Amino acid sequence: MIVKYLLDENMAPEYRVQLLYHQSDIIVLVVGDEGVPPKGTKDPEILCWCEENNFILVTNNRRSMPVHLSDHIAQGRHVPGILTIRLNVDIGKVIEGLIEIAGASFENEYQDRIEFIPLS
Repeated sequence: MIVKYLLDENMAPEYRVQLLYHQSDIIVLVVGDEGVPPKGTKDPEILCWCEENNFILVTNNRRSMPVHLSDHIAQGRHVPGILTIRLNVDIGKVIEGLIEIAGASFENEYQDRIEFIPLS
């Protein structure tokens, strides 16, 4: 299974740089890139885009994302997954977690779920 990540616009650019440095074959886009939702897009629209394009959302939005996911599912929709960065975690641990997920995930393993990374 090919895992594709969409990083929300509030993620530091270093996350993409480091992820691609350590695992160059992972697909990593950022909100605001060409062909993805522009900066300022509301979270519900981003979830729809992730669903339609089969991207797992990586975010630091711990507060409102559970509500948006619940609303999305209530509409009969799905999302490949949402990975939320834990507070005060070293970027290296997050990168390791994203690489681990990309390399060892089953199809639909994270569908309609929010998981905190690193996983442990």
